[in-house]
Amino acid sequence: MGPCIPWDCSERGLRLITRLTAVTASVLVCGAPALADWRWSRAVFPVAMFSGYTSHFGLRIGPAGGSEPHHGIDIAAPLGSPIRSWWGGVVKELINDTGCGVGLVIQSGPYEHLYCHLAGSLDAGRYRSGQVVLQVDSRVASGQLIGHVGMSGRSTGPHLHWGVRYGNQWVDPLVVLRAMARARRG
Repeated sequence: MGPCIPWDCSERGLRLITRLTAVTASVLVCGAPALADWRWSRAVFPVAMFSGYTSHFGLRIGPAGGSEPHHGIDIAAPLGSPIRSWWGGVVKELINDTGCGVGLVIQSGPYEHLYCHLAGSLDAGRYRSGQVVLQVDSRVASGQLIGHVGMSGRSTGPHLHWGVRYGNQWVDPLVVLRAMARARRG
């Protein structure tokens, strides 16, 4: 399994940060305790008006009563609350389906971050929500406004479903948030 390496969004575009400790590298893959690494301090919590977590990462009971995987966390927030990009990157995919609802995927080096249940709409290959207009291949900066909390798709209340994938493996976003908090305390 390869190391988990954050990416740096600079004037020259995305460039790989090549050195992390073995423990920090295992954090996102294995859920081991994270070391404080200053590079994580560049990441941004995606919901500006946080109300609480309403669903955890991992197996949970779904609407049909059976156990199902949940590849992210649900972050409750008032309808229309701003959503910011966790890390700088490029919009890889726009989504409009019955599960995720209106959503998007941003690629940041080996990471993909997924944002579901957004307010706004998809039309002619563009996502629109207030002043936000994004399409595939749009560049976004860390902390940039990328949408607003909605209730699209399979949702019982306003929230953001936020998922993080490294390579082809889903990662618990709370582990990512802990690494970010440790970096800020540094």
